Amino acid sequence: MSLIMPTTRKKPTRWRYVPLAIAALLLISALVYGAVHWNDWLFVAIEWQKSLHQSMSQLLQQVGDNAKQAGLTLVALSFAYGVLHALGPGHGKVVITTYLATNPSRLRSSVRLTLAASLLQGLVAIALVSGVLGVLQLSTRYLHQSSFWLEKASYLLVVVLGAALCWRALRKVFALRRRTPSTPLQISAIKPLNQSAHQEHRHSANCGCGHKHVASDSEIAAATTWKTQFAVVAAMGMRPCSGAILVLLFSKVIGVYSWGILAAMAMAAGTALTISGIALLVHVARQIVVRWAIERGRSFSPYWGLLLMFIGGALLIFIGLLMYQSAIPVGMGSGRIFGR
Repeated sequence: MSLIMPTTRKKPTRWRYVPLAIAALLLISALVYGAVHWNDWLFVAIEWQKSLHQSMSQLLQQVGDNAKQAGLTLVALSFAYGVLHALGPGHGKVVITTYLATNPSRLRSSVRLTLAASLLQGLVAIALVSGVLGVLQLSTRYLHQSSFWLEKASYLLVVVLGAALCWRALRKVFALRRRTPSTPLQISAIKPLNQSAHQEHRHSANCGCGHKHVASDSEIAAATTWKTQFAVVAAMGMRPCSGAILVLLFSKVIGVYSWGILAAMAMAAGTALTISGIALLVHVARQIVVRWAIERGRSFSPYWGLLLMFIGGALLIFIGLLMYQSAIPVGMGSGRIFGR
């Protein structure tokens, strides 16, 4: 008499794929809807930004008479402008999305990258206006020229970041190919008395199957070097915000430059909020895909991840070169409103 009680094996059901199918359908529907109505949303956003620009200009003129009320309203509107301005298309979102999608990183470090990039963008605008108009006593023509060349430099940094990702992917591919796999120990499988007694094993981060499914925090930190993170922050933040430059310039002319600095930093905070939200969505989407594969015991070749990293780097190189060639100085027909 067998002491092993036969248990019925759970047959894989198709219902477990329903949530994934629903999520994919909702995502595709949202993308299609956004593509159809994108021009309408863009027009509305541009009108809102023009209205906010006029309101901020009026508030700057009122700061001298009623500094407390007008100044606080100016900071609030500047924050709203930063949130709205960051919703438009721009190389910053392409950089952070590509980097987070192709590199393992913790959520905290992802948010830190977006905060540092937004802070750098505001500080660059303040330093540019203060240096050109305040220290060097130059005209606004030199201010716009300096902003233009900083913008071009940020696009070159995007190209450098893309090249670094491609080089890292190729270097890891060569390292994997140089490895000589050791001959594994061959052990014959022991068949149970009843094949139905085999229970399906679900892999998780803490399962005892002997395999490593989730990278540790130290491994994630080692995978993302400080040089790459610095390149991400510099590529996103070196280009000064056009709205911040306009506010700083106007506040410098009418003599309320300190409020212009506060408004520029409020814009940076609004930008950080929007970009951090985008980074959160990318991080969560990546984690869902990884966890879904782990729970079903699926293992992927490391070459797939390296291929995605190489494609992401090539995409950054293409976008950086394209934006570098298409950058137009102020006063030569550039009507760009967005640009994060």
